[in-house]
Amino acid sequence: MDDAITKTIEAFRLDGLQGVVTGASRGLGKGCALALAGAGADVTVVGRNQVDLDSVAEEIRAVGRKATVIPIDVTNIGLFADKLGELSRIDIFVNNAGTNRPQPFLSVDPETYDALMDVNLRGAFFAAQAAARMMVAAKNGGSIINMSSQAGHRALRDRTVYSASKFGLEGLTKAMAFELAEHSIRVNAVAPTFVETPLASQFLQNKDFRNYVEGKIRLPRLGQVDDVAAAVLYLASPAASMVTGTSLLVDGGWTIH
Repeated sequence: MDDAITKTIEAFRLDGLQGVVTGASRGLGKGCALALAGAGADVTVVGRNQVDLDSVAEEIRAVGRKATVIPIDVTNIGLFADKLGELSRIDIFVNNAGTNRPQPFLSVDPETYDALMDVNLRGAFFAAQAAARMMVAAKNGGSIINMSSQAGHRALRDRTVYSASKFGLEGLTKAMAFELAEHSIRVNAVAPTFVETPLASQFLQNKDFRNYVEGKIRLPRLGQVDDVAAAVLYLASPAASMVTGTSLLVDGGWTIH
C-alpha cells in the first residue's frame, strides 16, 4: 500500500491518547467512549450513574484499553474540575452531557429554562474550560468536541430552550476554537439529528412525532449512535488535525431543505 495512504489510515488511530467523555453512562456518550477505546485511546467516563458507568468501563477494558470512572454531575463545576485535575492528562474531551424537556414557548417555565441551560450551556462551558486548562498546562494540544444538535442550526417546535442552549454551544465552539488555536487545541461540534437513544426514544415512541422526524430526514432511516460516534472519532483523531471551529452535522440531510 502507498505510504501516503497508510499514513492517512493510521491518522484515524488514537493509540497512546487519553480521552474523557461526559454523559457517558448511556446513549451517545457511551457510544463515543467505546469508539475512542476501539481506536486505541484510554478513556475516562463521566456521568451520574455509577452502575452504568462501571458497565461502560468494563466494555472499554474488554478491548484492551484502560478505563477510569468519575461519577459526578457536570453542573457541580468546582468538584468536576477537581476530579478532572486528578487525571494524568487529557488529549480528547467529548463534552456530551446534556438534557431536554420539550415545551411550547408560551408554556416554558423558569425551572425548565434553568434546568436545561444549567446542563447544556453552563455545565458544558465550565466542563470544557476545566479540560482546556489542563490541555494548555500540558502543552500537548488536544481536541475538544462539544455535542450540539441540529437544533443549534434550525428551529424545532417545542424546543425553544433546547435550541437556545445549542445555538449558544455552537457559538461557544467557534469562540473557544479562536482563543485556543494558539495552544494547538482544536474545538469542534457534532450536531446530530434525532438519534435512537434512551433520551430520544421517549419522543420517538409517539407515532406522529416519529413520522414527522422520518419525513424531515432525507436519508431513508433514523440516526443511530454509531453515526454520531464516528463523527466524534474523526474530530478527535489526527485525521482532523486541520479542522477547528466547525460543526459537523450528522442529520441525514434534515437541514439541507
